[in-house]
Amino acid sequence: MADLKLTNVGKTYGGAVDVLRDVNLDVKKGELIVFVGPSGCGKSTLLRMIAGLESITSGMLEIDGEMVNEMPPAQRGIAMVFQSYALYPHMTVRENMAFALKIAKKPQADIDAAIEKAARMLQLTEYLDRLPKALSGGQRQRVAIGRSIVRDPKVYLFDEPLSNLDAGLRVATRIEIAQLKESMPDSTMIYVTHDQVEAMTLASRIVVLANKGIAQVGTPLELYERPENEFVAQFIGSPSMNLLPGEITGTGQQTTIALDAGGTAVSNVPTQEADMGLRVNVGVRPEDMVPAQDTPLFSGTVSFSEALGEVTLVYFEGTAPDQNTVIAKLPGVHANVRGQDMALTADPAKVQVFHDGRSMYFR
Repeated sequence: MADLKLTNVGKTYGGAVDVLRDVNLDVKKGELIVFVGPSGCGKSTLLRMIAGLESITSGMLEIDGEMVNEMPPAQRGIAMVFQSYALYPHMTVRENMAFALKIAKKPQADIDAAIEKAARMLQLTEYLDRLPKALSGGQRQRVAIGRSIVRDPKVYLFDEPLSNLDAGLRVATRIEIAQLKESMPDSTMIYVTHDQVEAMTLASRIVVLANKGIAQVGTPLELYERPENEFVAQFIGSPSMNLLPGEITGTGQQTTIALDAGGTAVSNVPTQEADMGLRVNVGVRPEDMVPAQDTPLFSGTVSFSEALGEVTLVYFEGTAPDQNTVIAKLPGVHANVRGQDMALTADPAKVQVFHDGRSMYFR
C-alpha cells in the first residue's frame, strides 16, 4: 500500500474554466480519506485525476514519492470502484473478478487464490458461479469491490459506490466496507460521497471541497466540533448549524455576544479586548440547543415541528426577513408545540463564533 501526495493540483477545462485550484493533500498509508462537498465541487474530478482518467492541468501528484502526472492509469497501481457496478453481464462472479488478472497474464493458481481470499472477505463464496443478473444490488457492488481487491493495488478509489442502493442496502454495505477496511489495515483508500453519514462513519479523515479547493481537512469529530469556517459548519451535520448574527460585548477566556434577535450567547472561544464590538455570527448546532432556565440565547415562536420518534425537530420563525430559520433538535416527542413560544440556550463549550466567515477559534 502507498502514500499519496497532491501538491498545488489544479484542473482547468478549455484553458478558461477552473474546476480545482491549488489542492494540497497528504494521504498516509492505511488511511481512508473521504471527499465530500456540494454537487459540482470537483470531488469526482479530483478522484479521476488521481486515477489517471482525467489529466492534471497544474501541480504534482505523487504515489510513494514518484510523480505520476503523465503515467497511464494501468501503471499507477490503483483500483477504482465506480458508482455503477460495471460488471460483465455474460461472465460469472468468478470470471468478473478474474478478468483483470487474466489480462495481466497472472498464473491460474495465483488467480484462484486471490479470488478465494476476496470472496471470503466479502462473503461471496457461494455466489462465485452466478451471473450478475442473479445477484442483488448490494451483492453486485461487493463483486465490484472484490474485483479491485484481487488486484492488490497500492490505492483503492471509491466513486460514490453506494448511491445506487436503497436505504437498507446502503447501511448494510457501508458496514461491510468498514469491516473490509478493518481487515485490511494497511490499505490506502479514497472514497467520494455526498452522504454525510458515510463520511462520518467511514473516514479516518474527511476532505471538504468547496469553492474550487479544500475548505477543511480533519477527522470527522474535528470537523463536527471545530469547523474552521461557516461553510464547513453548515455543510457537516443535519440539520445544519444555526448561525445567529450579533456583536461581541464581552471578551476574555469566555466571549459574550449580544444577538440581533435579542438573546445573549456565551462561548468558550477566547477573544481579546480589541475584539469588543466586532460583528460576528454565533454558531449553534440544533442538537445543542436546550430549554433555557435563565438568560436565553434564542427565543421564538414555533412555526413547524417534525416528530421523528427519538427526537423532535422544532423550527422557529425568523425574527427578521433576512434571517435564516432557527432549528432545534429536542430529545423525545414534543407534540402540539406549533405556535408556542420557546426560550433556548446552549453550553458555552458548544457555541462557535465566526467573523468574516472564519472561526475565531483558529486565529
